[in-house]
Amino acid sequence: MPQFFLNKRLIVLLVSIIILVALIGFSLRDRTELTWPEKFVKDTVGWVQFLVSKPAHSVAGLFQNLEDLQNTYHENKELKTRVEQIVNLEKQVQLLDKDNKELRVILDKKETLRDFKPLQATVIGRNPDLWQEMMIIDKGKTNGIKKNMAVIGSNGSLLGKIKYVNQFSSTVQLLSSADPKNQVSAIIQGDKNVFGLVDGYDKEKRLLVKRIPSDAIIKKGQLVITSGLGEVFPQGLLIGKVEEVQSDQYGLTQTAYVKPGADFYDIENVMVVKGTMMQQQAAANLELKGGGQ
Repeated sequence: MPQFFLNKRLIVLLVSIIILVALIGFSLRDRTELTWPEKFVKDTVGWVQFLVSKPAHSVAGLFQNLEDLQNTYHENKELKTRVEQIVNLEKQVQLLDKDNKELRVILDKKETLRDFKPLQATVIGRNPDLWQEMMIIDKGKTNGIKKNMAVIGSNGSLLGKIKYVNQFSSTVQLLSSADPKNQVSAIIQGDKNVFGLVDGYDKEKRLLVKRIPSDAIIKKGQLVITSGLGEVFPQGLLIGKVEEVQSDQYGLTQTAYVKPGADFYDIENVMVVKGTMMQQQAAANLELKGGGQ
């Protein structure tokens, strides 16, 4: 009995080997089609792979999209920072360019201001309520600043005078101030110079040159400069240009409406005119009297 089972096992093993070899040979030969068991197995495997790969790809794509979104956020934030830096740099360049031009003009003017010594100063404060009347500069007594000294803009046009002097700063009263004591002796240049007095500032931002003789011939475009007769302001400082002339209600005098040479609104750099010894003494006398120029 044991010999029979042993022979039977041997026969089964041989048959299995023969079938395996046959199958291998069958699978190695060239075929135009797969058998239906192979098709069934491949379709089943393919369908299972599809079920597994689809969610896997979706999840992987979701994580990739989140990563891309995060990268985009950081890049956008960095670009915004760079844009803000560029805008700030552009503003700084504009301010520096403006200061550079003004300072170059000041340096050029210094060569032409022979009768007095200009001292460069910077505006450090302005009261919004008195924007057209007062401003504060960064020079004071320690720099030789005295009351009633003339203050001119970067283009050499008259802005006003020193009203108050502190140790390290001073207050400038602009020509546009409504103070009736803020007067300047002026000359309207022409074929024949005409004298007048700068006194007032109208709503159209023009200076009023009053007390012009009624028979004086004044034309639009004529220059108005300081006369120097007040012995405080040096002669020849530009005040502005004539735009219009009107007679008073009695016809005794005329008033010239003058467009200022200086911009009283936008002021950053100025020059304080330190005049000759005679002018400084006259300014001191004027300070005691409290009069005009």
